[in-house]
Amino acid sequence: MSSSHTAAPSLEGLVKSALHRSWWLLLLRGIIAVAFGVATFVWPGISLVSLILVYGIYAVADGILALIAAIRGGGVAPRWWLALGGIASLAAGALAFVWPGLTALVLVYLIGFWSIVRGVLEIVGAIRLRNEIPNEWSLGLAGALSVLFGAILVVAPGTGALGLLWLIAAWAVLFGLLLIWVAFRVRRLAKA
Repeated sequence: MSSSHTAAPSLEGLVKSALHRSWWLLLLRGIIAVAFGVATFVWPGISLVSLILVYGIYAVADGILALIAAIRGGGVAPRWWLALGGIASLAAGALAFVWPGLTALVLVYLIGFWSIVRGVLEIVGAIRLRNEIPNEWSLGLAGALSVLFGAILVVAPGTGALGLLWLIAAWAVLFGLLLIWVAFRVRRLAKA
């Protein structure tokens, strides 16, 4: 005799469903980071104000995407983690727009502290994700890279504007590529 009702979805099924719905947010964040980094490499002679505005656009876009992921919820990362990262990015972007004439030193500290906060949040996410994706290291590496980048900027703020541009560009491209790779791994897991 067969039962007419179906069993409740398993935790694994719920996680895979949530991952399947939100993998593209990681992909989009990675693409935006790579585009920001490449644009910085292509136009190294941009003024400091232009750098601040480009950085502000990037930070706001990253923050919006993180908040969308937090609102959608249902993933392996807790909503508060995504929301906190999104708020940190939005705040950094807003400061860049409100005071575009910031000095290079203040900009270096702003980017440095923002990168440390985002990096720590990415590492926390990677630790939480390791139970869902075997051998998941790329999100943690992206977070560690952000923390290292931020620490360098905070410890050595006297870095020249051009050196800062190259450092920012390299960080953004590498971080973005790691997020893109994570997105495709998550997508593959969700389809399995």
